[in-house]
Amino acid sequence: MSSQVSDFPSTVDVRWLAAHLDDGDLVVGDVRGPNAHARGHIPGSRPLVLGSPPPMADEASLKQLAGEIVLRLRRHGITGRERLVLVDRGDGVGAMPAAQLAELAGHPRVSILLGGMAAWDGEIATGPFELAPVREADLEPNLRALPTREELASRLDDPSLVILDVRRDEEYTGRRGSECDPRQGHIPGARHVEVGQLFDGPGAPESPDRIRGLVGAPEGAEVVAYCHSGSRSALATLALRSAGYDARNYAGSWHDWSRGDPRSYPAETSAGADPSRRRLFGRS
Repeated sequence: MSSQVSDFPSTVDVRWLAAHLDDGDLVVGDVRGPNAHARGHIPGSRPLVLGSPPPMADEASLKQLAGEIVLRLRRHGITGRERLVLVDRGDGVGAMPAAQLAELAGHPRVSILLGGMAAWDGEIATGPFELAPVREADLEPNLRALPTREELASRLDDPSLVILDVRRDEEYTGRRGSECDPRQGHIPGARHVEVGQLFDGPGAPESPDRIRGLVGAPEGAEVVAYCHSGSRSALATLALRSAGYDARNYAGSWHDWSRGDPRSYPAETSAGADPSRRRLFGRS
């Protein structure tokens, strides 16, 4: 699946969760924070605040961050042996970044509840949750979970990787981007699908067939999404995973890429995607 081999789906819906809520190996982590959790939560869930990936990272900083996330997971009683479902308010903004960090720490079975608390129509529990930290966990850091600009630069000619720009058209083409960026345009060869096209509503991805049609790659393909600073592409990654892609979010996105040496991190301003990648997936 998205960061390590697993038969656990990377997204689940409320019907799936309701059917498996009493499974002994299932843990529901509520990323909204302890106060929101206490006011109303899915029965048996626990608050689990992990944060968001950093906007810029290299291998050394990712290793350090992975170790910190392992400690946070252990403090919340997470061992890596459970199936972990993350729940946010419903828009995917909180759950997807938390999933990336759990995967960075090496958790092999992480899923996101599509629609979050807004979609949950079952019983609601209230009150605080007493955490039970664990001293040991089966968690080995997985640096692949968070793409870096070094990885992407080394794979610009890799036909097995789809790089997906989910910004607005004027950002992608370079006509009008953020003034804080030293360069405008897009990563060479990146395809372009605006993030809003991937969703039918807040936190509700389009159908898998619709998403795969927009991306132009088959189910199971490796996709890295990016935007300006990682927020829109985090949402896009949620939709991409719901469509069966091995999808990751480049958190640094264009804000990070545009600050690199142009000789190593080039930019394109044309509107066309790399035709060789289109041919790979049977598209003209």
